[in-house]
Amino acid sequence: MEHYAGLDVSLKEISICVVDRDGKTIARGTCFADPEGVAGWFRNRSPSMHRIVHESGMLSIWLQRGLAALGLPATCIDARKAHKSQSARLNKSDASDAEGLAQLARTGWFTPVHIRSEESDRLRSLVGARERLIRLRKDLEGHIRGVLKTFGIRMTGIGQGRQRQAFRDQLAAAGETDPMMRAIADGFIAAHVTLCQATADLDNAVKKKAREHPVARSLMTIPGIGPVNALSFIALVDDPNRFSRTSNVGAFLGLTPKRHQSGEVDWSGRVSKCGDGTMRGLLFEAASCVIRQVK
Repeated sequence: MEHYAGLDVSLKEISICVVDRDGKTIARGTCFADPEGVAGWFRNRSPSMHRIVHESGMLSIWLQRGLAALGLPATCIDARKAHKSQSARLNKSDASDAEGLAQLARTGWFTPVHIRSEESDRLRSLVGARERLIRLRKDLEGHIRGVLKTFGIRMTGIGQGRQRQAFRDQLAAAGETDPMMRAIADGFIAAHVTLCQATADLDNAVKKKAREHPVARSLMTIPGIGPVNALSFIALVDDPNRFSRTSNVGAFLGLTPKRHQSGEVDWSGRVSKCGDGTMRGLLFEAASCVIRQVK
């Protein structure tokens, strides 16, 4: 007898529901939110599982990898489409959501989600950490400018990396006449130095990784493509074999027109903007570089 299970995942526990081929509920329960807990729950009840589904979310990547390593037939499905199918239920609870996911597993009416490899996630984490530190540094610099403008002090802009020391010198000079401003300047200068150093370290790590990666080196031969663009694209695509045609990558990134047709109404609009918006921005910058600067 084939059995299908749905997992409604939260941070602390997972609600599980098992149904048979006819949709009848066989078992319900909860377990700790970890792959070993899920495997132990099924092991104690000994059902022959044909398919296990869970929605995409914060823990879905870690959970999917753990369940696959334990030999369970788990599939991560698109949470948006699962939500649409379950929105018809009058009562919402973790148990009912798990039952609805189990029914989706039985009918096959779901869209699987590709789980990236650990190497791809490491690349994304490295590039994302660098971007976050740059944003924090810019936010701090903007806040400093706003505070000092209240006292009529207008600081010069930072166009290049070597100008950041001049920025800190101006901030130190602004605090020489006022003890309170001196305390503020000392705190901001220490934070700014730390953020600049951490950003530089991650920037060097990104460049080193790109030089060591053979695919990234090939991508960087294209005008407008640097280490960040190359590593971001590699991490996003992950496995090229999952795309049957190269043109599907554009649709995956949301770069194809969307269409709406109903009755006599039929139009094609702008690009769908599905997928990773940051990657689209990087590709736009690279394309702008090719159009405007490359001869």
